[in-house]
Amino acid sequence: MTKPTPPTIAIRGLAGELRALRQGRKLSVRGVAARLGWPASKLSRMETGRQGSKLEDVASLLVIYGVTGEERQRLLAMSERSEPGWWEVLGGLPVESRTLIQLEAEASAIVDFEPLLVPGLLQTPDYTRAVLQGCGVPEADAQTRVTARLGRQAILARSEPPALHAILDESALRRPLGGPWVMGRQLRHLVDAADRPNVTLQVVPSSVGGYTGLDGAFAILDFPRNRTVVHLEHKISGLFLEEPEQVRFFREELDRLLTVALSPAESIDLVARLAGEHERERGEDGRSRTA
Repeated sequence: MTKPTPPTIAIRGLAGELRALRQGRKLSVRGVAARLGWPASKLSRMETGRQGSKLEDVASLLVIYGVTGEERQRLLAMSERSEPGWWEVLGGLPVESRTLIQLEAEASAIVDFEPLLVPGLLQTPDYTRAVLQGCGVPEADAQTRVTARLGRQAILARSEPPALHAILDESALRRPLGGPWVMGRQLRHLVDAADRPNVTLQVVPSSVGGYTGLDGAFAILDFPRNRTVVHLEHKISGLFLEEPEQVRFFREELDRLLTVALSPAESIDLVARLAGEHERERGEDGRSRTA
């Protein structure tokens, strides 16, 4: 059975900021709602993220809370994105996946360590399909997950994208998921992605042998105004950690990983070389010579 998403995670974003503004001014839900002629339940739902926050409603709240200038513009911009996201109307996604997508959309920096696979934010559609097929995901569910993964990646193309630091094991680059053609394209995509100023890519080479991190993937998400969150994912569940000692543990894990990983430049050279190896495995007609 999957664990429910912690309330402190679920109400992040605009909903949490609106609640914090009201509480900071020592106003009650009923008092604010009465001044606006709203039922108290409406404001309560807005503050818990159970309903979207319309632009005009947020503007009214900001007048009562005395928020002006750049902060007002920032919150109004958030309200324009607070209607149900694409991940909320996409059926078939577990609650942990929806929460992760929302957190990624709000993050200012993301560290993603993957010892077995290419990180999801940098996967090509064909690679994602190959992963899902290999994991036995039914075709009916696979397309929803491919669509969700592509939607997640849109954050990297924003005008102000989060900084992404992706770290992966060399074995993930060598495992021929989908065959040499798919892997060649996937690794070329990694090289192209790493050329973006907001993306850093590092590889832990196989020559390292055993090292910290082989016992599982993790992601660290930082936010402009909220506490850092660590995400751990399993086949049928996901876990979100945000207690300071938990975050500190994974920061230390990251520091140890960086001592054994290749530099970004060395990593790109390795990825490009392995892409060439996969491509040479293809026949002239684009199929694997061993197929």
